[in-house]
Amino acid sequence: MVVYKETIEILKSSFSHSYDFITKELRWNEDPVILCYYSTMIDTENVLKQINHIQLLYETNDPNWKITPFSEETEFSIEQLEVSITTGETVLIFPKSNTMLRIIIPKIASRVPSSPQNEYVVRGSHEGFVENVEVNINLIRKRMNTPDLKIERLVIGSTTNTNVSIIYLRTKVDQGALEVLKERISKIELDMLYGSGQLEDYLEDAIWSPFPQFLNTERPDRVVANISEGRIAILADSDPTALIAPTTLITFYESPDDYNGRLLVGSFYRLVRLASFFIAIFLPAFYIAVASFHFEIVPIDLGEEVKSSVSHVPFRPIFEAFLLEITIELIREASIRLPSPVGQTIGVVGGLVIGDAIVSAGLASNLMVIVVALTALASFVIPSVELSTSIRILRFPFMIAASIFGFFGLVMGSLILFIHLLNLQSLNRPYLSPIIPFEPKKLFAVFFRTPYYKSNEGQKNFYFFKKGLKKNE
Repeated sequence: MVVYKETIEILKSSFSHSYDFITKELRWNEDPVILCYYSTMIDTENVLKQINHIQLLYETNDPNWKITPFSEETEFSIEQLEVSITTGETVLIFPKSNTMLRIIIPKIASRVPSSPQNEYVVRGSHEGFVENVEVNINLIRKRMNTPDLKIERLVIGSTTNTNVSIIYLRTKVDQGALEVLKERISKIELDMLYGSGQLEDYLEDAIWSPFPQFLNTERPDRVVANISEGRIAILADSDPTALIAPTTLITFYESPDDYNGRLLVGSFYRLVRLASFFIAIFLPAFYIAVASFHFEIVPIDLGEEVKSSVSHVPFRPIFEAFLLEITIELIREASIRLPSPVGQTIGVVGGLVIGDAIVSAGLASNLMVIVVALTALASFVIPSVELSTSIRILRFPFMIAASIFGFFGLVMGSLILFIHLLNLQSLNRPYLSPIIPFEPKKLFAVFFRTPYYKSNEGQKNFYFFKKGLKKNE
């Protein structure tokens, strides 16, 4: 006979009479016990073993029957019950003592860690984060075996109750940045937290800036490397992306391949990536300025080629550039949204066919196709998807300025961009560090990877190398 029928109905009503919410009354030594759980969120076999073990201890009057590795006793409340059940716990309610025993053995669906698709490396780890924060923390702790690694857990979202973890090294973290981050997180008030993208809106210093102030990554080794340098990582449950801050502009151009490869190779490709920043932003605008106003700065033979190429096109260079840039963006977006085999085909065939058709129809010149293709390649070299997208957007205002004012527009646009970067911060830390404010000791590491055995010695060797060259001269 069910004595607590009304209580069970209240509990079912609290959980919206969901089909997977199971609640029933049990009898242990003639004492009523109400069992509650979501059938879709528990490890049924292990939970049943745990309940049987607790029941055996209870019925034999063992004074420590509540103490097990997977259970915790708390005072009964509907609020606490809702939190426990929705996070995959099984709850035993004891009406006589107004307490409940939480059995913490959830079953959370998640995929196996695999190589991140957006951050492929030639040499190094091929493990990536998944949509389970516990698994992600395990991947970090596996690489950083130290008690100094501190993890703070917060809950954000009144409806989703999403777990958010702040991860840092207690002895190395930037305390000022950590205080700023905690203060901003404490002010977040929202119902639904879907992922890290929402957190960025609340935590960034300048949300309208085209430059990202948080580094996004799905690589545990990249998180560990940044944490060891005093930065902070943020992980949200059900999201495979970690946010890292405070960051600088240079941070977005660093890749795990720089450190996994040999010294000269890693340094060379880092310089190539840094050069791609200027190519991706300024190359189309520079060509438009030359083709529209400044033929005299290029050699005569090349100038004649540019003139003849432009003379067959009925539009101004700015319209050519916009046509080709938008075409590339459409092809890129289509290749992302389509299934992988089809997307790759669309990217290759679409680029070749459409590019050739545009030139054959006289809508764009061959030189403009080359310039736009080089610009696209330079933007794709950047290891960060967010910064790559931002730079592709930035080149449009530079093209417009160059088409109206020529080189003067390029200079003014560069000045505005530089002033913006000077004022930009990440958790109140300068975005252009260590260039501005100038830190000579750190500046070498921006452009070159120093040897692992002794970073300072690597810088010293480079100094003596330069000194020797001067003597030989």
